[in-house]
Formats: sequence, structure tokens, C-alpha cells
Amino acid sequence: MDLIEKALKMRADYQFGEGAGDALTSRGLKVEPSKRTGKPRYVYDSSGRLLATVRWSDGLMALSLEGARCLHEYFKPPRLRVIVAGEAVSFVKKGRSVFAKHVMDVDPEIRSGDEVIIVDKDDRLLAVGRAVLSSLEMRSFDAGIAVKVRRGIDDDGGKPERTT
Repeated sequence: MDLIEKALKMRADYQFGEGAGDALTSRGLKVEPSKRTGKPRYVYDSSGRLLATVRWSDGLMALSLEGARCLHEYFKPPRLRVIVAGEAVSFVKKGRSVFAKHVMDVDPEIRSGDEVIIVDKDDRLLAVGRAVLSSLEMRSFDAGIAVKVRRGIDDDGGKPERTT
């Protein structure tokens, strides 16, 4: 294991919980550095599917759908999950934000700014995004955006996810 892979595994364990690094690297790992800084920027599995993008602002990872699938398979519910009500499922799958009134349940450890996996009541992956509210706020509020969705499984708008 080279130094970059070890650092990315440690970063994933820190950000998502122990074992996340192993889950993300279980299919092999390729890292594309930033052209400007040379630091790791895009993280791919060995078949070239994007798992995560390393953010400039804080050095943490923004998950792609494929990265979310890896963590979804690894962690048991409710870890990293926001569970949405049935009426919101079709919208979330298309990449729309999750509103607090549609949150049925949530991992109690989620804080504002965390990367989250959005699922339906049967734990089927719908989308990946960034929490706007903490788990307590998601449960308490009846209005406002709970999760800003980055990509839904049926999201056909915008740019496609990167591949190598």
C-alpha cells in the first residue's frame, strides 16, 4: 500500500467511521492528482468509476454515487443514512433536495455538513448529498432543506460523473 492510498483510507475512516477506508478501497484504488497542486483530487476504483472527490476547502471527501454504494454495502443501517418518506422518493432519485418534513429517520450521529447516503424505508440507495441540518434538527423541523443532494440514482441532468 502506497502512502497516498494509506492517507486516503485514514481520511475515509476519520470522515465516515472505522472501516470506511477499507470499504472504499475494496475494489482497488486509482487517484488522479490536481493539475494545479499535485494533491489527490479524484478517487476511482480499479475499473475507473469515481468514488469521491477530495474537496479543496477542507480536504474531506465528497462521495459519488459509486462511493455511496460502497459505504451503503459496508455499514449497517442507520449509519450515514437519511431515510426519506415515500412521497419524496421519486424527487430525491432525480437529484432534488431532501426537505426536513420528508425525513422519516436519520443516523443520530449526523452533523450539519456531513456527507450522507439517502435511502428509502427499505434501505434502497436513492442519492448522495451533504447534510444541511444535524440529525436532531432533521427530526425536529417541519420546514427547510435537510440534505442538499449532489446526485440521485435517476439524475440525468447536469454533468455525468467522471470516469478515467
